[in-house]
Amino acid sequence: MKSSTYSPLRSMVYASLFGALTAIGAFIVIPMQPVPFTLQTFFTGLSGALLGGRTGALSQVVYVILGCIGLPVFAGGKAGLGVLFGPTGGYLIGFIAGAFVIGKIVEARAEAGTLWTAMAILAGDLLIYTIGTLQLAVIAHLSALKAILIGAVPFVLPELLKLLAVTVLASKIREKVPFLLRR
Repeated sequence: MKSSTYSPLRSMVYASLFGALTAIGAFIVIPMQPVPFTLQTFFTGLSGALLGGRTGALSQVVYVILGCIGLPVFAGGKAGLGVLFGPTGGYLIGFIAGAFVIGKIVEARAEAGTLWTAMAILAGDLLIYTIGTLQLAVIAHLSALKAILIGAVPFVLPELLKLLAVTVLASKIREKVPFLLRR
Protein backbone atom coordinates (compact mmCIF):
# COMPACT_ATOMS: atom_id res chain seq x y z
CA MET A 1 0.00 0.00 0.00
CA LYS A 2 1.22 3.48 -0.77
CA SER A 3 1.67 5.69 2.25
CA SER A 4 -0.63 8.32 0.72
CA THR A 5 -3.58 5.89 0.76
CA TYR A 6 -2.75 3.94 3.91
CA SER A 7 -4.80 4.94 6.94
CA PRO A 8 -3.98 3.26 10.27
CA LEU A 9 -7.44 4.07 11.60
CA ARG A 10 -9.16 2.59 8.54
CA SER A 11 -6.96 -0.51 8.81
CA MET A 12 -7.86 -1.00 12.46
CA VAL A 13 -11.57 -0.61 11.75
CA TYR A 14 -11.44 -3.15 8.91
CA ALA A 15 -9.23 -5.49 10.93
CA SER A 16 -11.70 -5.35 13.81
CA LEU A 17 -14.65 -5.93 11.48
CA PHE A 18 -13.07 -8.96 9.82
CA GLY A 19 -11.88 -10.30 13.17
CA ALA A 20 -15.50 -10.15 14.31
CA LEU A 21 -16.67 -11.83 11.10
CA THR A 22 -14.21 -14.66 11.69
CA ALA A 23 -15.63 -15.03 15.19
CA ILE A 24 -19.12 -15.29 13.69
CA GLY A 25 -17.78 -17.92 11.29
CA ALA A 26 -16.58 -19.93 14.29
CA PHE A 27 -20.15 -20.24 15.57
CA ILE A 28 -21.28 -21.97 12.38
CA VAL A 29 -20.03 -25.42 13.37
CA ILE A 30 -20.43 -28.94 12.10
CA PRO A 31 -18.89 -30.94 14.94
CA MET A 32 -16.16 -33.30 13.84
CA GLN A 33 -13.41 -34.64 16.04
CA PRO A 34 -10.83 -33.40 16.69
CA VAL A 35 -11.16 -30.57 14.11
CA PRO A 36 -14.65 -29.09 13.60
CA PHE A 37 -15.90 -27.71 10.30
CA THR A 38 -16.54 -23.95 10.51
CA LEU A 39 -16.68 -20.88 8.29
CA GLN A 40 -13.55 -19.35 9.84
CA THR A 41 -11.45 -20.00 6.73
CA PHE A 42 -14.14 -18.33 4.62
CA PHE A 43 -13.67 -15.06 6.49
CA THR A 44 -9.91 -15.51 6.70
CA GLY A 45 -9.79 -15.77 2.90
CA LEU A 46 -12.10 -12.83 2.49
CA SER A 47 -10.00 -10.70 4.84
CA GLY A 48 -6.81 -11.37 2.90
CA ALA A 49 -8.46 -10.93 -0.50
CA LEU A 50 -10.12 -7.63 0.42
CA LEU A 51 -7.78 -6.05 2.96
CA GLY A 52 -4.35 -7.11 1.74
CA GLY A 53 -1.59 -8.88 3.60
CA ARG A 54 -0.93 -6.56 6.50
CA THR A 55 -4.51 -5.67 7.42
CA GLY A 56 -5.86 -9.13 6.58
CA ALA A 57 -3.34 -10.72 8.96
CA LEU A 58 -4.09 -8.05 11.57
CA SER A 59 -7.78 -8.98 11.42
CA GLN A 60 -6.87 -12.55 12.34
CA VAL A 61 -4.54 -11.36 15.10
CA VAL A 62 -7.51 -9.43 16.52
CA TYR A 63 -9.61 -12.60 16.34
CA VAL A 64 -6.99 -14.79 18.04
CA ILE A 65 -6.34 -12.22 20.77
CA LEU A 66 -10.08 -11.99 21.51
CA GLY A 67 -10.20 -15.74 22.01
CA CYS A 68 -7.00 -15.87 24.03
CA ILE A 69 -8.20 -13.25 26.50
CA GLY A 70 -11.26 -15.33 27.23
CA LEU A 71 -14.01 -14.30 24.83
CA PRO A 72 -15.72 -17.45 23.54
CA VAL A 73 -15.00 -16.78 19.86
CA PHE A 74 -13.19 -19.96 18.87
CA ALA A 75 -15.00 -22.89 17.25
CA GLY A 76 -17.81 -24.18 19.43
CA GLY A 77 -17.65 -21.19 21.78
CA LYS A 78 -14.26 -22.11 23.19
CA ALA A 79 -11.74 -19.58 24.51
CA GLY A 80 -8.40 -19.25 26.23
CA LEU A 81 -4.74 -19.96 25.67
CA GLY A 82 -5.42 -23.67 26.09
CA VAL A 83 -7.14 -23.68 22.71
CA LEU A 84 -4.21 -21.91 21.07
CA PHE A 85 -1.77 -24.45 22.49
CA GLY A 86 -4.12 -27.41 22.00
CA PRO A 87 -4.53 -29.75 19.03
CA THR A 88 -6.43 -27.23 16.89
CA GLY A 89 -4.40 -24.14 17.79
CA GLY A 90 -2.23 -24.44 14.72
CA TYR A 91 -5.23 -23.61 12.57
CA LEU A 92 -5.65 -20.36 14.52
CA ILE A 93 -2.01 -19.43 13.89
CA GLY A 94 -2.56 -20.54 10.30
CA PHE A 95 -5.39 -18.02 9.92
CA ILE A 96 -2.93 -15.19 10.55
CA ALA A 97 -0.32 -16.57 8.16
CA GLY A 98 -2.95 -17.54 5.58
CA ALA A 99 -4.59 -14.10 5.51
CA PHE A 100 -1.15 -12.51 5.13
CA VAL A 101 -0.18 -14.75 2.20
CA ILE A 102 -3.55 -14.36 0.48
CA GLY A 103 -3.35 -10.59 0.83
CA LYS A 104 0.23 -10.36 -0.41
CA ILE A 105 -0.52 -12.49 -3.46
CA VAL A 106 -3.61 -10.41 -4.28
CA GLU A 107 -1.61 -7.19 -3.77
CA ALA A 108 1.03 -8.42 -6.23
CA ARG A 109 -1.31 -7.75 -9.16
CA ALA A 110 -2.69 -4.31 -9.94
CA GLU A 111 -5.93 -5.98 -11.07
CA ALA A 112 -6.25 -9.29 -9.27
CA GLY A 113 -8.71 -11.22 -11.41
CA THR A 114 -10.84 -14.17 -10.39
CA LEU A 115 -8.25 -16.84 -11.15
CA TRP A 116 -5.46 -14.91 -9.39
CA THR A 117 -7.65 -14.42 -6.33
CA ALA A 118 -8.61 -18.11 -6.31
CA MET A 119 -4.94 -19.13 -6.48
CA ALA A 120 -4.12 -16.74 -3.63
CA ILE A 121 -6.88 -18.23 -1.48
CA LEU A 122 -5.73 -21.75 -2.33
CA ALA A 123 -2.17 -20.87 -1.26
CA GLY A 124 -3.50 -19.40 2.00
CA ASP A 125 -5.67 -22.46 2.67
CA LEU A 126 -2.72 -24.78 2.08
CA LEU A 127 -0.70 -22.79 4.60
CA ILE A 128 -3.53 -22.84 7.16
CA TYR A 129 -3.95 -26.60 6.85
CA THR A 130 -0.20 -27.24 6.89
CA ILE A 131 0.31 -25.33 10.13
CA GLY A 132 -2.90 -26.77 11.61
CA THR A 133 -2.10 -30.41 10.84
CA LEU A 134 1.49 -30.02 12.03
CA GLN A 135 0.33 -28.83 15.44
CA LEU A 136 -2.41 -31.47 15.50
CA ALA A 137 0.19 -34.18 14.86
CA VAL A 138 2.55 -32.89 17.56
CA ILE A 139 -0.02 -32.20 20.29
CA ALA A 140 -2.21 -35.26 19.66
CA HIS A 141 0.82 -37.54 19.09
CA LEU A 142 -0.35 -38.57 15.63
CA SER A 143 1.67 -39.68 12.65
CA ALA A 144 1.86 -37.15 9.82
CA LEU A 145 -0.41 -39.34 7.69
CA LYS A 146 -3.03 -39.73 10.43
CA ALA A 147 -2.97 -35.97 11.14
CA ILE A 148 -3.53 -35.25 7.44
CA LEU A 149 -6.34 -37.81 7.25
CA ILE A 150 -8.04 -36.31 10.31
CA GLY A 151 -7.11 -32.64 10.05
CA ALA A 152 -7.11 -31.91 6.33
CA VAL A 153 -8.65 -34.55 4.05
CA PRO A 154 -12.25 -34.22 5.36
CA PHE A 155 -12.11 -30.51 4.58
CA VAL A 156 -10.91 -30.62 0.96
CA LEU A 157 -14.32 -30.41 -0.72
CA PRO A 158 -15.81 -27.87 1.72
CA GLU A 159 -12.67 -25.72 1.38
CA LEU A 160 -12.92 -25.79 -2.41
CA LEU A 161 -16.54 -24.66 -2.16
CA LYS A 162 -15.57 -21.89 0.27
CA LEU A 163 -12.69 -20.91 -2.04
CA LEU A 164 -15.12 -20.46 -4.92
CA ALA A 165 -17.56 -18.50 -2.78
CA VAL A 166 -14.85 -16.22 -1.39
CA THR A 167 -13.41 -15.63 -4.86
CA VAL A 168 -16.76 -14.60 -6.31
CA LEU A 169 -17.72 -12.51 -3.27
CA ALA A 170 -14.34 -10.76 -3.10
CA SER A 171 -14.53 -9.88 -6.80
CA LYS A 172 -18.04 -8.46 -6.41
CA ILE A 173 -17.12 -6.49 -3.28
CA ARG A 174 -13.97 -5.06 -4.94
CA GLU A 175 -16.15 -3.84 -7.83
CA LYS A 176 -18.52 -2.05 -5.45
CA VAL A 177 -16.00 -0.90 -2.82
CA PRO A 178 -12.74 -0.35 -4.73
CA PHE A 179 -11.03 1.56 -1.91
CA LEU A 180 -10.77 -1.53 0.35
CA LEU A 181 -7.54 -2.85 -1.12
CA ARG A 182 -5.36 0.07 -2.13
CA ARG A 183 -1.85 -0.26 -3.41
